[in-house]
Amino acid sequence: MDGTLTELNAYPLKSGGGTALRSAELTARGLPFDREFMLVTPEGRFLSQRDFARMALMRPSYDGEILTVDAPGALSLVHKAVDDGEVRDVTVQRKECQGVDQGDEAAAWFSDLLGHDCRLVRFTGHRPTSRGGGEVMFADGYPLLVISAESLTDLNGRLDEPLPMNRFRPSLVIEGLGPYGEDGVRLLRIGEAVIEMVKPCSRCVVTTTDQRTGERGREPLRTLASYRTWDRGIQFGQNCVPRALGTLTVGDPVEIVAPRPSG
Repeated sequence: MDGTLTELNAYPLKSGGGTALRSAELTARGLPFDREFMLVTPEGRFLSQRDFARMALMRPSYDGEILTVDAPGALSLVHKAVDDGEVRDVTVQRKECQGVDQGDEAAAWFSDLLGHDCRLVRFTGHRPTSRGGGEVMFADGYPLLVISAESLTDLNGRLDEPLPMNRFRPSLVIEGLGPYGEDGVRLLRIGEAVIEMVKPCSRCVVTTTDQRTGERGREPLRTLASYRTWDRGIQFGQNCVPRALGTLTVGDPVEIVAPRPSG
């Protein structure tokens, strides 16, 4: 055993809060329902915490049929997912894809919450990853994000105030790889599942947003920039693609199948 799986997190609504899972079936698109829903402008451009930090305060849950969203100062949205609505052309990070419009009631709820006209869409169709031959729903680029628990411990040792892992919105957290140990891995095995680390994750202003309060500061980007900058980005964690599917359960042993070739 090279490590232990300590967290599983899915994000059914893009840029909303995460759902901690005890166990999940890994799919080709990542964890079940991850980024299946997204808010877009009337023109179809995706909205995220980059635009509205208070999206961090949205607490979604989804069982494959009913999307429930709680937010401070608002009555809960209880929405039955629509699969036969208008299919809209939408963009995520300037990449085109499609989503099924979820109707006027859901649109009005989110528009009132954000004070900005928007629509809720549900993923449909096929969207390939930029690299690695994977597929994804409305995530920025890849179906999984893996971070070593010790990477955060090392970062927190450099900060005046420690930050929780949710600042980085990982899918999987692994303990035992060591600080930034994920950078040196190409393939991981967890049970029957095999995951390939495809590219480092470039971090943005979302990491500076307190996921509990929606307030924004300067860290951790200021500190990360001092020692984790390369390829024109501030890197923390690894974007990944599933290569073999299976059940993932918190506490599972993690095996390094192949290290990343040096150089």
